[in-house]
Amino acid sequence: MEAKAVWQGDMSFLGSADTGFTLKMDSAEVAGGHDDGFRPTELLAIGTAGCTAMDVISILKKKRAEVIAFEVRAHVDKAETYPKVFTRMHLTYVVTGHGIKPEDVERAVQLSEEKYCPCIAMFRQVLELTREIQIIEA
Repeated sequence: MEAKAVWQGDMSFLGSADTGFTLKMDSAEVAGGHDDGFRPTELLAIGTAGCTAMDVISILKKKRAEVIAFEVRAHVDKAETYPKVFTRMHLTYVVTGHGIKPEDVERAVQLSEEKYCPCIAMFRQVLELTREIQIIEA
């Protein structure tokens, strides 16, 4: 994979990768930016939530679970001093559907965490990673 960040002026950068999609990154005004783009560290958390979410929804679809809504929320704690690295990440899997079996969701999350998601595999090496599952009957 190749990725790049191209400076757009001030603290604004346009990020892209092999797929050709782009996204805007910027900093807060107090740091010289215009507060009109993602922070790079936000993208790490979003990417992790997206990575495991894709695994889990794919597995649940194969199990023919009647999922009508699904999201993964990432709560990240960071160190208070620079470089303000992530110290803890808590993932909340929220599955809404009809007759969703808790054991199916648990297994899908387990497979994502232990086998498929490279983001979780990387972060597990450097921080505390916890999770919870919420199932909502539609």
